[in-house]
Amino acid sequence: MAAQSGSRFVIFAAIAGNLLIAVTKFAAAAYTGSSAMLSEGVHSLVDTGNGLLLLYGLHRAAQPPDLMHPLGHGRELYFWSFIVALLVFALGAGVAFYEGIIHMLDPEPIENPLINYVVLALCMVFEGGSWLVALKEFRRSKGKLGYIEAVRRSKDPSVYTVLFEDSAALLGLVIAFVGISAAHYFEQPWFDGAASIGISLILGATAVFLARESKGLLMGEPASRDVQSSILAIAQADHAVEKANGVLTVHLGPEQVVAGLSLDFVDHLSAADIETCVERLEARLKAEVPEVTALFVKPQTSQLWQERRERIVNPDAGTAAPDSE
Repeated sequence: MAAQSGSRFVIFAAIAGNLLIAVTKFAAAAYTGSSAMLSEGVHSLVDTGNGLLLLYGLHRAAQPPDLMHPLGHGRELYFWSFIVALLVFALGAGVAFYEGIIHMLDPEPIENPLINYVVLALCMVFEGGSWLVALKEFRRSKGKLGYIEAVRRSKDPSVYTVLFEDSAALLGLVIAFVGISAAHYFEQPWFDGAASIGISLILGATAVFLARESKGLLMGEPASRDVQSSILAIAQADHAVEKANGVLTVHLGPEQVVAGLSLDFVDHLSAADIETCVERLEARLKAEVPEVTALFVKPQTSQLWQERRERIVNPDAGTAAPDSE
């Protein structure tokens, strides 16, 4: 819950900053006729809408399970994160590229470039503030991992999506400044259009990266090794368990993990004893590993688990009859 509160704070800060920046950029673009400034305005407007979609995703993901979604709605966040990546590509990068091509084919001189410089400077301050908020929250959550490794392992796309969007926005502002300055200094308006195309390339690369990460989460990624080790340790510690063979996990949301345990129970246990053991395990997991929201237990010998695990790791090693429940 604390992680989600941090995510919401980062998103609210980004929405507020992007909305003010978008209004400022559009006003400057209308007054000066700058293509790069117009592209930047569209970029900030898209980022504002994306923040709203991420908030909606967090809200939907927090809904309790129901008959149609018995394991909860956690993947709503992953779905809307993927939509955000598509919007960055289609609207942000697409519009910026279109504007750049149009202004390179039919360049128009920038009027009152000083206004653009002032607006860009203010936007750098506002965007930088939002970026620092997102960076601080991401650094808190990533621990000792590197930035790229932390993104790849993260199961909460809301924070790093905002961080990458803000980073792309800051780079876009730098490119817009260079393009407007070159167009003004060399009296070559096509530099402004070229800057818009440069902005579109940055947004396109950002969108592809975010879409790739969101796709992995939508497909289903396992819990961290620490979580898996904790689940196995709790199971192995129960007196009714001869051996905890292994565990399969998948994230349905940042704090929602479904776990499937393979357990070799002590011989001669009755069905009632096994049921009682499962209830104990569920109670301990709820207390010690609360992100595990659903647990499924399969009584299985260690040898059978290893054989079927091997077929997953090495699918070409051979085939066997399908697993039966």
